[in-house]
Amino acid sequence: MDRHIPFETLHNFRDLGGYPTGTGHRVRAGRLFRADSLGKLRPDTPDWDRFLALGIRTVIDLRHPWEAESRGRIPEHDSFTYRNLSIEHRPYDQPSLTPDVDPGPYLSARFMEVAEDGTKEIAAALELVARAHEGLVFHCASGKDRTGQLAALVLGLLGVPDEVIIEDFSLTELATEALLADWSARNEGRVPVWPSFGRAPESVMRLFLEALRGRYGSLEAYVSQALSMDAEALTTALRANLLEPVPTTWPGLTYRRAAPGDAPLLVRLRDTAALWQLARGIEQWQPGEKTEAHFVDRMHAGEVWLAYAAGTPTGAWELWWDDPAAWGPRPADAGYIHRLMTTPHTSPPGTGRNMLAQAEARIAATGRPYARLDCLSTNPHLRRYYESAGYTVVGEQRAKEGGTGSPYAVTLLEKRLG
Repeated sequence: MDRHIPFETLHNFRDLGGYPTGTGHRVRAGRLFRADSLGKLRPDTPDWDRFLALGIRTVIDLRHPWEAESRGRIPEHDSFTYRNLSIEHRPYDQPSLTPDVDPGPYLSARFMEVAEDGTKEIAAALELVARAHEGLVFHCASGKDRTGQLAALVLGLLGVPDEVIIEDFSLTELATEALLADWSARNEGRVPVWPSFGRAPESVMRLFLEALRGRYGSLEAYVSQALSMDAEALTTALRANLLEPVPTTWPGLTYRRAAPGDAPLLVRLRDTAALWQLARGIEQWQPGEKTEAHFVDRMHAGEVWLAYAAGTPTGAWELWWDDPAAWGPRPADAGYIHRLMTTPHTSPPGTGRNMLAQAEARIAATGRPYARLDCLSTNPHLRRYYESAGYTVVGEQRAKEGGTGSPYAVTLLEKRLG
């Protein structure tokens, strides 16, 4: 599932459903949304119809009143109520920041200002979320900072782990290019001075959560002390309203070989997986490293496969017929599995293992007796995952060439097929 719901004029509209709490529950889908400025919507357009079809009954605009007045607010409609709750009291001009400003420390400090300046508005927004028994969306201008901060508070009070909250914040990276294009269009084609404008590096949310807990001890203590709310009652209401049990049954997987028209989807899947890794401190993939051309090339040189659950993309992998960069010259006795990736939080349990088995079956069908793959030597967790799937470590390549960076060390793993 791609969390970004497609609109023509909105670039960062997302469903917060599906995130796990670690207690056997997850956030309900279709109930809580975050977005960039809904002032871009216009009646009698496909985007407007798409928005109304979501069944949203409450819209929270986190922008300054002057922003809503100058840039427009969502059009009025009988199906929802609108509240303008400006949680940011000290405006700052991000596009004009100088290139030496590190977004992590800078933005996390601004988030702390908002957390302590906008207590009245934040409390009102949390109360609305807790009381909403139908769809609710909150938004700011780009759907990144003020929206990301409120999303973090709600998800944290629901019991969603920090790494997932950080991941959710960083998903704005998938919309950065479009957000920058919008800004340039509004500003006579200029480019922001600050190279981090529109970006959402994981360090911002990581540092903010650390700072908030460092000052208050916990999110619940922040709610009690800074917002003067009953944290236990708020948490109970939020969880009763927005959580559901994790399913005990899941749809089966289907597979198909990818075609060149699937390249944008494959880039999206990989960039999403890269952000999942970075939120957990795994520096293995970076967003933007693999382009559509990469996946088309791999389709011509080998095979690329997509996995689906109930018609929704849930994973993918590449299958190569040689891999000299990692394995050196070899006879045609193996298939090489690369870029095994699943959709975070929404793919059925065991999707990765099932895709491995499918890839192995494809290799075996060609008469090749081995499945081979490699993983970063600095990622022991992934190595253990492959070992649990029957792969054996057979060596190490200390200087594999590939990607956009310097040579890197990989562990080589092999499985004899039946």
